[in-house]
Amino acid sequence: MSGTFVGMPKFPVAARAALEDTQLRHNLAHATSTIRGKRARLVDEVNEVSSWEDLRLAGAGVKEAALLSLETQLLRLEETLTANGAIVHWARDAEEACRIVATVATSHQVDEVVKVKSMVTQEIGLNEALAAAGIAAWETDLAELIVQLGDDLPSHILVPAIHRNRAEVREIFLRAMKTVGRPAPEDLTDEPAVLAAAAREHLREKFLRARVGVSGANFAVAETGTLVVVESEGNGRMCLTLPEVLISVVGIEKVVSTWDDLDPLLRLLPRSSTGERMNPYTSTWSGVTPGDGPQEVHVVLLDNGRTRALADQVGRQALRCIRCSACLNVCPVYERTGGHAYGSVYPGPIGAILNPLLKGFGVDEQTDSLPYASSLCGACFEACPVRIDIPSVLVDQRAKVVDAHRDSRVPKVEQLAFKGAAVALSDARRLGFGERFTKVGLGVARRLGAAAWTSARDLPPAPAESFRAWWKRTDGGRDESTKESGR
Repeated sequence: MSGTFVGMPKFPVAARAALEDTQLRHNLAHATSTIRGKRARLVDEVNEVSSWEDLRLAGAGVKEAALLSLETQLLRLEETLTANGAIVHWARDAEEACRIVATVATSHQVDEVVKVKSMVTQEIGLNEALAAAGIAAWETDLAELIVQLGDDLPSHILVPAIHRNRAEVREIFLRAMKTVGRPAPEDLTDEPAVLAAAAREHLREKFLRARVGVSGANFAVAETGTLVVVESEGNGRMCLTLPEVLISVVGIEKVVSTWDDLDPLLRLLPRSSTGERMNPYTSTWSGVTPGDGPQEVHVVLLDNGRTRALADQVGRQALRCIRCSACLNVCPVYERTGGHAYGSVYPGPIGAILNPLLKGFGVDEQTDSLPYASSLCGACFEACPVRIDIPSVLVDQRAKVVDAHRDSRVPKVEQLAFKGAAVALSDARRLGFGERFTKVGLGVARRLGAAAWTSARDLPPAPAESFRAWWKRTDGGRDESTKESGR
């Protein structure tokens, strides 16, 4: 799996650095509070006529049913896509998926492609793989464009440039647009409408020139062989209709059984993500239509750790995720550290469980640190439109991280401490002997191993007398009880 930013430190290290960036914290607090407010109003609106909770249950049920019959749904999807004229590819991992896309693109002798915003293509590192093949991949979503021009990394599922304010965006456009295409106007201001107009002018020539488009998909309908992209800017519609060739990379968990299954999902997603009743652009395509849209359509169905996640009895519910980012917007940890601290294209609470599921436990320290990137407050579960119980998965994954390191040649200090405690507590004589050195042991612990732990917790002082000593001195408490009765 490619989905970790190379060279990123463990979450606690990255988070500590992020907390020192006051501008970042201001940008995040402003953006997430705005999105939360819009979402809350739309949820209340649903509750006036029906029940938001019933809608959540319906969405979760649709996704769960598809996951429980995933093999059947995927084979059906392949059959209907093929019948519609699409070419279906299966990719076991990121490397294979990138190779398929690069092969299709180079077979058409292109040196550039235009892209719809896609988390899965970021997950597999597609832009970098295409660049190695001499093909420039142009991001066309406004926020993704900002990230790409700024030589930056995405930090949010819905708003990848959420960590940037509009003054920073203006500077990026002025500096970078001219190096890759139409330059930004010299009199560019930081007004959002003006910035959007500059991006539109910059991208228009790329839309009209590109012969190959690349997309992901929010959903894939097995019944009809239909792929669905939900977006707000119209750039997706341009990428999906103008190029001669369209390549769609789709995670296998995106499949749903029938067209009717889209109903609750398309009501949940816009309200949970952008705080809208309906997305401005919902594009659907089913293979090739002669004379209309791309005349060659490739669909790459990607595993890349998803079958591993499906086998996890507790964690597989994460595959229900519809990438709305609601859990990020309510998470107190994300709001203070931002997405880069998670070291992956999937940040926030969902990223904290999804990355270990896709990659495995005990593979690297950065991934193993993610299940601990939470206060377990439960806000993410309350916000999730498909009822993923993220706190429960986090707790389960913490146990899996510990289990993955049990046989390590270099045990952790915590592991040694618990082994020592097991030895002492399992034998009364050893425990009694050790109690004599409680005061000394606590003093050593404070100096050597417990400083970080006790910075937020109280380590009580050693008692003047142990229970065993008191029991022996009072003959099991009888001496003191005699004194009490004598009074």
